[in-house]
Amino acid sequence: MIIDSNILPYTVIDEDSIRHALQKIDAGKDGMVVCTDFNGIFQGVLTDGDFRRWALHASPLDLDQPVGRILNQNCITASVDDPIEKTAMQLNSEIAFVPLLDRQRRLVSLVRNRTGKMKLGSHVVGQGHPCFFIAEIGNNHNGSFELACQLVDLAVESGADCAKFQLRDLDALYVNKGDANDVSEDLGSQYTLDLLDRFQLSKDQLFKVFDYCKSRKIMPMCTPWDAPSLEVLESYGMEAYKVASADFTNHDFLRKLMEIGKPLICSTGMATDDEISESISLLKNSGAQFALLHCNSTYPAPFKDVNIKYMEVLREQGVCPVGYSSHERGINIVVAAVGMGANIIEKHFTIDRDMEGNDHRVSLLPLEFAAMVEGARQVEKAIGNSRRREVSQGELINRETLAKSLCMNTSLEPGEIIEAHMLDIRSPGKGLQPNRKPDLVGRRALRALMPGDLLFPSDLGGETHGPREYNFVQPFGIPVRYHDLNVLGTLSNFDLLEFHLSYHDLEEKIENHLTKKMGMDFLVHAPELFQGDHILDLCSFDQDYRRCSIENLRKVVDVTVQLKEWFVKSERPGIIVNVGGFTMDKPMEYSKRASCYKMVAEALKELDLEGVEILPQTMPPFPWHFGGQRFHNLFVDPNEIVEFCQKYEFRICLDISHSKLACNYYNWSFEKFVEQVGPYAAHLHIADAKGHDGEGLQIGEGELDWVAFGRSLKKYAGKASFIPEIWQGHKDKGAGFWKALELLESYLCKQKSI
Repeated sequence: MIIDSNILPYTVIDEDSIRHALQKIDAGKDGMVVCTDFNGIFQGVLTDGDFRRWALHASPLDLDQPVGRILNQNCITASVDDPIEKTAMQLNSEIAFVPLLDRQRRLVSLVRNRTGKMKLGSHVVGQGHPCFFIAEIGNNHNGSFELACQLVDLAVESGADCAKFQLRDLDALYVNKGDANDVSEDLGSQYTLDLLDRFQLSKDQLFKVFDYCKSRKIMPMCTPWDAPSLEVLESYGMEAYKVASADFTNHDFLRKLMEIGKPLICSTGMATDDEISESISLLKNSGAQFALLHCNSTYPAPFKDVNIKYMEVLREQGVCPVGYSSHERGINIVVAAVGMGANIIEKHFTIDRDMEGNDHRVSLLPLEFAAMVEGARQVEKAIGNSRRREVSQGELINRETLAKSLCMNTSLEPGEIIEAHMLDIRSPGKGLQPNRKPDLVGRRALRALMPGDLLFPSDLGGETHGPREYNFVQPFGIPVRYHDLNVLGTLSNFDLLEFHLSYHDLEEKIENHLTKKMGMDFLVHAPELFQGDHILDLCSFDQDYRRCSIENLRKVVDVTVQLKEWFVKSERPGIIVNVGGFTMDKPMEYSKRASCYKMVAEALKELDLEGVEILPQTMPPFPWHFGGQRFHNLFVDPNEIVEFCQKYEFRICLDISHSKLACNYYNWSFEKFVEQVGPYAAHLHIADAKGHDGEGLQIGEGELDWVAFGRSLKKYAGKASFIPEIWQGHKDKGAGFWKALELLESYLCKQKSI
C-alpha cells in the first residue's frame, strides 16, 4: 500500500474536457484520473474502462464536453479518519486505488497498491524503466555557488537525471552545536565539522542552485540531515528526499519525512539485516513511497565488501524500486549493478579529485560519469527480457547471406516426388532452412524445379501469392534488379519499375538485360554500398571520403540517364539516395546537423542533374546495413526534412517503414509526420514496421494503422508513386511483393472510399 499525496498528476476539474482527461490518463500511465470541482471537492473517477463503456453508447462522440458528465460517482472512497489498515483492505486486483477524502470530501491523497515503481519528478523509476542516475554533488562545491552551478552543467552533460546536494543545520545536528574547534572531539569529527563549517552553501544560494537545476532540465534533490534542514527544504518545495544511511535507523526522522508524503530514496549503509527489516516495515506500514539503495559506507569501498546481490533482498522485502549508492572506485561495479536490476544509481561527482574534502576521493570526474551512464544504458538495452527469442532484423539479414538453404540438385516436373537424394544444402540462406528437409521429402513438386533452385515455404503447400492486375489510385510498381527484370518486371500492369542497383550493376551493359523499349516509367535506387566498402556519405567531414561519395553518385546519375533511352514514358526519373549522415557510436549532436544538410545540398549541386531528380530517402534512427546497425541523423526529423525541401527545392522518397520507426523511437505522431512530409513526397516505399528497428515488414505484420495511413496518403501525398518495399519480397518469384499489393488494395484501391 502507498499513500500518494502528490495528486496533481491524477487530478482533473469537472469542467475540464473529456479530451483533457484522456490526455492525463495517457500521460500518467495509471489508467485513471480523479475528478474534483474548483474547490477540491471530490466528484468521481474516470478510468479507461469507464470511458470505453461510455464511448460505446455515445452519439456523437464529443470529447470536448465536460468530463464531469461521464464520471463514475459510485466508486469506493475512504476517509482520512479511517484506520489505514481498513482502507488498505479495500485494495484488490480490481480496485487499484482509493481516493482519500477529508470531512468536507476534499481530495487529500490516493491510496494505491505497492507496484515496485514510483515517480521522481517527471521520471518513472522501477522495473521496465530506465535507471535513474543521481550525480551526488553533496558538498563537493566546497562552498562555491559558481562551482555548484558548474557541477550542475557538467552533470547534465554527463547524462545524470538528478543533481543532489546536502544540507545540515550544524547547531541542531551536533551535540557540541557544530563547534569545529571543540578539542574534546576526536580527529575524525573535528575534520568533518571543519569542512562543513567552511563548505556549506547558504539557504538562498542553495535555492538558487535548485532553480538553476530546473532551468537545465535536471531534477534537484537534497539530503536533509536534521529537522530544521527538512523545514528549509520544504519551504523551497523539494519534490523528493534522499535519506542518508546515517538516518535509516532514525525512526523519528523517518516519520517526519513520511508525514510530508513525498517520495524517499533511502540508503541502507551501516545497518544490520534486522535494522533494515525494521525500517522497511515502518516505511511500508506508513504507506510511504520509497526506494532502497544498497550501500557500503566506506570510502572507498573494497570490491570484496560491495555485495551488490543484496539488492535482491531489498527488492523482495521492500516491494519497491532498488538501487545502488556507490562508494568504490571506478565505474564497473555500477554497470554490473544496472545489469542486475538497479533502478537507481547514486555516485559522487566532482570536477577535481584533489580538492579538499574526503568525498572528492571517491567521486567520478565528468567524463568518467558520462562513460558510466553510457555503459549502463548499453547494458539496459542488452538485458532484454525472458520472453521467446525473436530473431532480429539484422540477424535475418545475415541469415540470408551466411546461412544455408535446401536446394535441388536435379530437375523435377510438377507432380513428381521429391526424394532426399535430390536435395542439397547450400548457401545463401534465402530458402527453406536445412531443418525443413523432412517436411519436403515425400512431397510432390508443386512447380517445375531445376538444379540449383531454392525451395521455399510455398513448396510445402503453404500460402501462395502470384501476380495479377492491380487497381490503385496512384502510380505503382515493384523493385527489381537487372537479373530479375524479365522475371518480375512484366508480370502486371505496372506504371513503373524501381531499379535497385548494386555497385556491380554500375559496370553492367544495360543492353544485356533490356532488349526492347519499355512502356512505363522508372526510378533508380542508388547502391547502399559501393566498391571498397564505401557507404555513400555526402556530408562526411572527411573531405576525401565526401569527394569519393560525390563521384560514386555521379556514376549512378550516368546509369540513370542511359536507362532513360529504354523507358519511353520517363521524363525525369527519380534517383533515391541515402545521402549519409551516419555515425557509429552515438547520434550526431543537433547543432551539427544543419551544416550536414548544407553539405548535402552543395554536393548535389556539383552533379549534372539535367533530366533526372535526386530524391533523398527518409531514414530510421537505426538503419540496418548488411546485418549491422548504425545511427542515422539526417532525413529522420520531419521538421528538418520540410526545411531542407523548402530551402533547397528538393522532393523526397518517403519510406513509410523507416519513418514509422522514427516516430516509434521519438514518440512522434505518424499521422502528423505524413501530414508534414507528405506534400514533398514524389515517391513512396511502403512496408510495415515494428519497434525501433523492425523495418521492411509485410503489410499487417507490424504496427502501422493502414486505414489511417490510407487517409493520410490520399490527403497529403495523393500523387506520389509507390512500390511495396518488402524485405526479401522478390524471393519465391516475388511472392512478398504480390502479397503486399493484394493487401494494399484494401486501402489504396480506386474503387474504395478511404
